[in-house]
Amino acid sequence: MLAWWVGRPGPMSARPLVRGFREDPKPGPNELLVDVSVCGVCRTDLHLAEGDLQPRRPGVVPGHEAVGVVAGLGPGSSRFQPGDRVGVAWLGRVCGTCPYCRRGDENLCSAPVFTGWDKDGGYAQQITVAQDFAYRIPEVFTDKQAAPLLCSGIIGYRALKRANVPSGGRLGIYGFGSSAHLTAQMAMHRGASVFVMTRSGEARALARNLGAEYVGGAYDYPPVPLDSAILFAPVGDLVPVALRALDRGGTLAIAGIHLTDIPSLNYDAHLFYERQVRSVTANTRADGQEFLTLAAEIPLALTTTEYPFDAADTALADLAADRITGSAVLRVRPETTVQKDGTLDSGTSSA
Repeated sequence: MLAWWVGRPGPMSARPLVRGFREDPKPGPNELLVDVSVCGVCRTDLHLAEGDLQPRRPGVVPGHEAVGVVAGLGPGSSRFQPGDRVGVAWLGRVCGTCPYCRRGDENLCSAPVFTGWDKDGGYAQQITVAQDFAYRIPEVFTDKQAAPLLCSGIIGYRALKRANVPSGGRLGIYGFGSSAHLTAQMAMHRGASVFVMTRSGEARALARNLGAEYVGGAYDYPPVPLDSAILFAPVGDLVPVALRALDRGGTLAIAGIHLTDIPSLNYDAHLFYERQVRSVTANTRADGQEFLTLAAEIPLALTTTEYPFDAADTALADLAADRITGSAVLRVRPETTVQKDGTLDSGTSSA
């Protein structure tokens, strides 16, 4: 099969991704083989390619927002059938026995497996996934729309929960990319007022179009104190900026897997009056199921830029340069369609 993998991590100008042929994967016990239709392009993929996140093994295939159809079943697999449309997300497996798993916090598992980091991901024509970690895709979404939901959407949902936004509260969002433009819609659906601070002019325009109450530059202060804030931009310098914007008792949730160093904080200016900082670490499968149900109920409007499969490196370079508004996706195969007899047709590879 055709795939992209991380060769030597480095800046995108050094072309760290390698494209070529890899051996077709085979599903193991309780696994599914999936023909990938679309894979979202996530900032975590960029961190992996550039070395901010060290690859867990040489030549790993990035991508953890994969949508496609089941093409094969490993021994013991019965939750899905060939032809079912599924999504493959970041959390690929957990141990199930550590203290965190036993108490219901599987996102904190001490021995997790992450798609596109520990195991090969969706920048490929095929992928395997443990059947219990695959998601059914709501029918309201096309493959292209569904792909960003599997990380950008799910982690945004987790961040929104961690931010403790009160009913009718004021939520600040710092950085307005793939995850943020979905999180803003969820917050507004629940009655919150959204205040967006971001450096991109195109992202600011998107925030206004989606209904944000205030839109400003990344380091601007909103006109009123915030009850909660979420930092999506991987910029540690914004932590004190966001904390200073919080009202008494406010919460800042930091949603990224990677963040540059945080400067010194002043206790009185940034933390006193019970302001708090919370990190966001992966997600549970329950988060994923809850989010997909909510996403279909709203339904979320997705702003996406599609790239052909042979332009995966271009997509990541554009992401690094802030040339993407909303979400980016790789088109691996033609869109899945429903035939007259009710069966799914995922087409043939366009790569």
